[in-house]
Amino acid sequence: MPLHILDHPLAAHIMTHLRDATTKPATFRTLAYQISLLLAIEATRDLPTEAKKIETPLEPMMGRVLPPEPLVVVPILRAGLGMVQPFLDTFPDVSVGYLGLERDHETAVARNYYCKLPPLEGRRVFLVDPMLATGGSAAQAITLAKSKGAVQPRLICIVASPEGVAEVEKQHPGTRVHVAALDRGLNAKKYILPGLGDFGDRLYGT
Repeated sequence: MPLHILDHPLAAHIMTHLRDATTKPATFRTLAYQISLLLAIEATRDLPTEAKKIETPLEPMMGRVLPPEPLVVVPILRAGLGMVQPFLDTFPDVSVGYLGLERDHETAVARNYYCKLPPLEGRRVFLVDPMLATGGSAAQAITLAKSKGAVQPRLICIVASPEGVAEVEKQHPGTRVHVAALDRGLNAKKYILPGLGDFGDRLYGT
């Protein structure tokens, strides 16, 4: 599987404070934005560019710009909302879809309760969900995106477990996954260890 783990000292710094149980929601939201921005930049590293002639204050030159290639970011609700703003700030023309998957805390199986997507055919699609635990929700989201026309959608997560990565690879071989941290595994309740707790609760103070 093309698994890409963010390797940057700033990312390590941000992740330490995200994991810290004493971090308050307001700070947590800022940190979530920062790590998501780094992930967004890394996940779009291979975007094509085209030549553009411009005039600097001193002389003409040929620069490189992004062509009008449509991008789509799809947060998995609700925690995925905390990862959307960096895409909007960096790629102003990006389209946003929404996918609601709710995990049953007893069975760890997700149910689909909401889906609103822009056209996905011919676009680069990024599915964002902070926590890749069992991989069931992510695999379900990828299946849905593909059924709507997405080709090779990418998954962007902040923290992942080896079990989750393996499940995505099992159901969708070759899916490109970007993560800020690959943790050691899941506990009996299917929470990532060492993890950082319930991302949505910490993001919104619930």
